[in-house]
Amino acid sequence: MSVSPIRRQPPQVKGSVPGSTILVVDDLKELVTRLNQEQAKIQELLSFLGFALRSFTNLNQFLELIPLIASRVTDADGGALIRFKSSGQMLLESLHCPDSGFNGMKCRQLRSVIERAIQEVISGSNAALDDMVRSYLGPGVKLFGTSVLVKNVVQGRLYVFSRNPEYAWSEQRQKLMRLVADQTAVGIENNNLTAELLKKERQDRELEIGAEIQHQLLPRSCPVIEGVELAAKCLTANRVGGDYYDFIPINKGEKWGVVIGDVMGKGVPAGLIMTMTRGMLRAEVLNGHTPGKILEHLNQVMYEDLERSHRFVTMFYSEFNPRTKILSFSNAAHTPALWWRSQTNTIHALDTMGAIIGLEVGAKYEESEVKLQAGDVVLYYTDGFTEAANPNGDRFDEENLYQVLKWACKHCVPKSPDISRPQAILNYIFEQVQDFVGKDNHHSDDITLIVLEVKP
Repeated sequence: MSVSPIRRQPPQVKGSVPGSTILVVDDLKELVTRLNQEQAKIQELLSFLGFALRSFTNLNQFLELIPLIASRVTDADGGALIRFKSSGQMLLESLHCPDSGFNGMKCRQLRSVIERAIQEVISGSNAALDDMVRSYLGPGVKLFGTSVLVKNVVQGRLYVFSRNPEYAWSEQRQKLMRLVADQTAVGIENNNLTAELLKKERQDRELEIGAEIQHQLLPRSCPVIEGVELAAKCLTANRVGGDYYDFIPINKGEKWGVVIGDVMGKGVPAGLIMTMTRGMLRAEVLNGHTPGKILEHLNQVMYEDLERSHRFVTMFYSEFNPRTKILSFSNAAHTPALWWRSQTNTIHALDTMGAIIGLEVGAKYEESEVKLQAGDVVLYYTDGFTEAANPNGDRFDEENLYQVLKWACKHCVPKSPDISRPQAILNYIFEQVQDFVGKDNHHSDDITLIVLEVKP
């Protein structure tokens, strides 16, 4: 005997009516459609915010959108962005207000209300600001805020507000709000980085101009002086340096001033003082005084400015007479010039007593003179040579310079007719210092060298 299978009927819901299942399905479809549309709207708004972040070069234009986007993605009535300045001041950066106004206030009134709330805040805490803004917006207003953080520093507060009593601050809306706040922070940081970059570019350009001016103020080439040959080179540690050298004609070439100086410090400040020193020294030389008096007067006119700047100048000033071969000199605490005597193969330091320019008011400067002979060499240098250090921290020092100078004066011969013997000596000394420091290492201080040789 066969048994027929039992056919089960779907359970009947008590009180159901025919066609109710179709209605539920239609409602679900409508809900899904509405949710999809809402999701698409949010994605479109956030995409637009990302586009604005990439495209807008004006930060204010970008920040103007933030309250609008925040209120739209969270279904709030309006929004506001309050910026915190580094000075501690708070200001209403941007506001989104419904077209019909909010809580009985037109948009202009709403802006004034929030600005008054900001002014009334005594404590700088977020909670105090939230409470003050909420109280000024009036009863029945739901206010929600999140901080705008740039490098973990609060740069502002982003708000949305609603008068809908059923408005809920869901986790989804909180996430969307924080996402908009993070985009806001990115926009602010990008603007800060752009401002810093522009500032650096301006500074770099100013340094380039300063280096160009300084280069133009240094002698373009060594002058032609009867009976001697010259070579000179200044190598700055930075684009603008504090070393200085010059050749100054006196009485239409009857004498020549040969000077080397060093401003304490490096960079633009030292370069400015070097430029000032050059002009003032040339003016003093025109008065026809002796080297000691020239440095004394230079100290008098520069003392006040140098004292205020807390910078000083060392200087070795000399005058060479081509007819008598006499070199008269005075030293303002600079490294002494070195005199190599060809007849004896010995080196003598040319030095006198004198204070740093700008250190003592009314300072006096001794002076002296020597008569140079054929083949003699005088080396002027700054302390960048002797203080040049190798990777082990050892300095080149005066002893090494004496040995290098003596060898160069005895053995250096120009390898080309276009190079003078003083230039060959100068090149050799620079090479030896660079070898000591290391081929790939940069000098930490300006180094300047002048080589003067009496023609044989």
